[in-house]
Order: sequence, then C-alpha cells, then structure tokens
Amino acid sequence: MTEKEKTQLQKYLNRYVFFEKNELEIIFNSLETTSLKKKDFILKKGEKCQHQYFILNGMIRFFYEDKDGIAHTFQFGIENWWFTNYESFTLKIASEDFIQCIENTKLARISKTNLEQLFDRIPKLEKVFRIIAENTLIAVNRRNRFFMDMDGKEKYEFLMQSIPDISQRIPQYMIASYLQMTPEYLSNLRKKSIS
Repeated sequence: MTEKEKTQLQKYLNRYVFFEKNELEIIFNSLETTSLKKKDFILKKGEKCQHQYFILNGMIRFFYEDKDGIAHTFQFGIENWWFTNYESFTLKIASEDFIQCIENTKLARISKTNLEQLFDRIPKLEKVFRIIAENTLIAVNRRNRFFMDMDGKEKYEFLMQSIPDISQRIPQYMIASYLQMTPEYLSNLRKKSIS
C-alpha cells in the first residue's frame, strides 16, 4: 500500500476506534492490494468469497441474474467502503451473486484466516468489523423499507442524494436496474429533474 492509501485507511478505521501506529502497521502488513479494470469480476456466481475488501478507489456493484439471465443490481460500493459477500465469506459456500467493477478499481483485501488472526492480535479491530457489518445491515434494511414505500421519482432522488456523482459514474441501465425501473422510465425522470 502507498502512504496515501495507508492514510486513507487509517482515517477510515479511526472513525470507529483509535489505533496506535504499531497496530496500524500490523493491519497494513496483513492486507494485500489488487487493481482491477472496469468490468472485471471480483466474485462470480458459484465461487466462494475468500476476502473482505476495502475500496481505495473506483466503484463496484453487486448483482444477481434471474432465471432468464437478466442482471438485477442491488448494491453499489464506492471509495472508503468495506464489502464482501457476507453469506459466502462467513459460511464458506458458493456465492449466488456477482461482484463487478464499474470503473477501474483498486482494492485492499484480507482473507478470512488473516482477519481472524488480526482479531486475536488486535481485539479492538473486531469491534470495527462488527460496526461495519451492522452498518451494512442497516443500509440494506433502510433501502428495502424506503424502496417499498417510494415511487420511482422518490427512489431516484434518494439515490442522487446518497451518491451525488452516481449519474456520471454509472451507466444508466445499471441505475435503472438498482431502482427497479426501465431505462426509459429513468430517462424520463432525469429529464424532468433537469428541467
């Protein structure tokens, strides 16, 4: 990891718990970085998720394919976001979902074994990952609740407030899939919000 990336991750971790310099070095030394290109897969259906990931830069999406092979996006990830396929990672089972890069993306990652060893060496890190998991669950529940109650316009506005530059970074068909609407309907909504 570069010094800039270490500082980025340090700021993120210290939002939850303060880490001493020597603890941070142990954490940094347990991570490996990987760079992926736009459209590369981090995880495919049928594979086991072996890592927890931190997005240093770039953007990813989670999606599944229905029985007709149509992709349905259900989550995006941006810089300074930890992610994994929790079910596959925790239970060591094959994933039902895909995780794909939307942009050229650089990730820091850690295996389950290394993460468990870190928890033993630096117990307060486990608190950070508990908070991350709780925040992920809260975000999923909030999205589900809001999306059940919102109409198309409200869903679109909610997403634009959550990730302001999303329309410049993500293809319209992916945004439409996430919002559970057709690209044509989304296009009409965008035109109305501009005018």
